[in-house]
Order: sequence, then structure tokens, then C-alpha cells
Amino acid sequence: MMVIRGGIPAIVRNDAGCYEGNLVSYFQILWNHAQNLNNPYHNFRHICHVLWLCHEACLYYTKYYPSELTLRQKRNLLIAALFHDFDHTGKSGPDWMNIAIAMRAIDRFLLPEDRPYRMDISRLVSFTEYPYAVGPEDLDLSALILRDADMGQAFSVAWIQQVIFGLAAEWGKTPLEVVKMQGPFHEKVRFHTKWGQKMFPASDVRTKINEATELLELLTTEPVLA
Repeated sequence: MMVIRGGIPAIVRNDAGCYEGNLVSYFQILWNHAQNLNNPYHNFRHICHVLWLCHEACLYYTKYYPSELTLRQKRNLLIAALFHDFDHTGKSGPDWMNIAIAMRAIDRFLLPEDRPYRMDISRLVSFTEYPYAVGPEDLDLSALILRDADMGQAFSVAWIQQVIFGLAAEWGKTPLEVVKMQGPFHEKVRFHTKWGQKMFPASDVRTKINEATELLELLTTEPVLA
């Protein structure tokens, strides 16, 4: 898979040239206006992680399946990634409320050149509502990529800090309660794109399930005194 050096700046500048234009204005909007950048989980790190993964998917399809996504579709996808959790409340509650908040941000901040595609971008964001109301069989490739990317945080090296402690704080649960949820959650995880299955193969999912199980055992087994 192609690797672009420069991290987030390279993505928002579109150094790889894999989508239309650049995302500099949208990154500035996120940085200067989003109110959730310091949330425990739905924060700047999560939004940029999803953006990065969607960009990796764009590179993948550019290289291996160039006819499956147009430059415009890739731009719409990356804009949706930046907006999908914009101003997330960081609290437990129905996710449709967060989707509605993100939609308002799209209406407020979408650039004139992207307004003809507002419905396409908003539709992509709507499909990230969790639990999912629409099955994968009814989604197009861009929506499936965004969902796969949104799930990817659970497989990052920082998953204990970001997922366990982050979601515990947002949900009003203890970190141990969230650890207990990880095995059953990961058992149901499915990636539905060719890119997602390559990026997160079944062996990695099984490894994460085992890691969550071992973490739970470590936290709940009575220690043996030396």
C-alpha cells in the first residue's frame, strides 16, 4: 500500500493528488470551530484517525481499483470524515442527535464549490449513526469505507487509552465495564470493503479479541503474592 509521508498536513494538502482540490479550509474549520476536540473519545484524534484511514482507502482504490471511486467521490468521502463527529456531545445518548449536530455543521461550513454535493456528503455522515440503521448491503462504496474507517480506532495502538478510558468517560461507565464489552463487540465486527479487509484482516480482529480477553483476566484475577 502506498505510504504518504507528512501525516495530516500531507493529507489535507492532497500531496498524493488522489482527490479533487485540498482540505486546508476544512481542517482550519475543524481546528477553529469544533467544540469536541478535547472529548475523551469523540475528539480531534478520532476525527483525524478516521480521516487518515479514509485517505488510506482512497490511495488503495486509486492504485488497485481506479474506476471504483472518482476524484469527486473521494473528496466527498474525506469531507464527510472530517464532519462525521463534528461537535459530538461526548455523552451517552441516541447517536441520531450527534448526526443532526454534524449535519448542521455541514450546512454552516460547507464551501461554495462543495454545496452541489451537500446531500451526498450528508448522506455519508448519516450512515455512521450507531447502532447502524441501514445494512451494509444497501450502502455504496464510500459509505462502507467511512464505516470501516470509523471502526478502525478499536484497532489502533492507543486503543486502551482512546477506547477503554475514552468511552468509559463518555458513557458514564467504569473502564472495567468497557473492557468487558470489548470481546463481544469485536466478535461482531465486520469490514465490508476490500480495503478494510486488507487493512484489518480477520487475524488482526482475532488478535484484538485475545488481547481484550487477556486484559480482562489481568484486571479480574486475584494477584498471587510473591
